[in-house]
Amino acid sequence: MRVRFTRKMLGIPYAVFLLCFVIIPMLIIVFYAFTDREMHFSFSNFAKFFSDPTKLSTIVYSLVIALITTAVCLAIAYPVAYILARSRMKRTYVLLLLFIMPMWINFVLRINAIRELLNWIGLLGEANYFNTIVGMVYDFLPFMILPLYTTLLKIDSSLYEASADLGGSSFTTFTRITVPLSMPGVVSGITMVFLPSMTNYVVSDMLGNSKVTVIGKFIETYFGTDWHMGSMIALVLLVVVFVSAALTGGFSPEDNVRGTNL
Repeated sequence: MRVRFTRKMLGIPYAVFLLCFVIIPMLIIVFYAFTDREMHFSFSNFAKFFSDPTKLSTIVYSLVIALITTAVCLAIAYPVAYILARSRMKRTYVLLLLFIMPMWINFVLRINAIRELLNWIGLLGEANYFNTIVGMVYDFLPFMILPLYTTLLKIDSSLYEASADLGGSSFTTFTRITVPLSMPGVVSGITMVFLPSMTNYVVSDMLGNSKVTVIGKFIETYFGTDWHMGSMIALVLLVVVFVSAALTGGFSPEDNVRGTNL
């Protein structure tokens, strides 16, 4: 029997990958989250977690650190991306490359460099949360700049010309054209920074002298001793991620940049 090749067959490798590395691991996490050490169905893991003030405060601290990191990254990245996108310099890509180059260096080496810098300044060991946020911003800033830059670059310059011809001021043009049309990039950047910064415990360990605990650290710790509690915390984090993605429009189809919010 001769098998006919169809375009649907191109999705088979993706389906196999999705099954082996996403669906099956998720089912294992759900199984361990809803069972006890005797492998009996139980909600005891959830009861222990939500009745422990330490664990609940860790989620709050993780959310606060992620929110501050995202806000600082956005405050720095937006003007940088706007200047790069609107610049008339012939070699703007060189400046963009300077912001991307740190991503080419090993993550641990970058964090060690920041650690030595903070130690030289005299901040290491004193302002632990401040150090963690500095490390997070340094690590995730390129992920905020890139989507903002590409979105701002796609805005048709004729819109700015039309605004000027109609007597619009620079502030009006920025608030009525630039900001609405850049929202897809803002949402993408927020998603790419906020979600990873909640779980990146390597930065908090190295720059906070292991005194700053984020939810990712809890997961790593419990998976070394108690898979049931670790799976439950991972499941809670997954729910937080889904809610955050839904609030930021991560599940909505991205509108055409030219006509978004006009």
